Amino acid sequence: MAVVRTNSKQTKLLARLMRAEAEEDGEMGMLLVGNVGVNRVIARCLDFEDIRTLKEMIFQAPGGFEAVQRSYFYQRAREREIRLARQVINGARFDPARFALWFFAPDGNCPPEWFGQALSGRYKSHCFFLAPAGECPNVY
Repeated sequence: MAVVRTNSKQTKLLARLMRAEAEEDGEMGMLLVGNVGVNRVIARCLDFEDIRTLKEMIFQAPGGFEAVQRSYFYQRAREREIRLARQVINGARFDPARFALWFFAPDGNCPPEWFGQALSGRYKSHCFFLAPAGECPNVY
């Protein structure tokens, strides 16, 4: 059962985002980026209080994703990424992004905190960060 409302167009948008942000980290890396995206839609807190759809989440400005500024994001979604996007839309969650609302790819080690958000872990090139449970209970 879907944890966020969507349609095929928005599912493809999420698939494109996942590929553009984390293709170099393989399928699991893309799933983790998808987890962050879905978490932002369900969070209803902090920077994501007014985000209700995948499209709003993907194109949020400020605070959105760098990938939407690159041409690679605008290529057609492939079946592989669409399949992965459906998994996270249907509630599949993976550590370290299970409850994460942010990620970035540092040049070196992951900092223990990023703008006051706690590190939940690293997967290949990306570090993932959590909001305090008391501030964003919908994510947990």
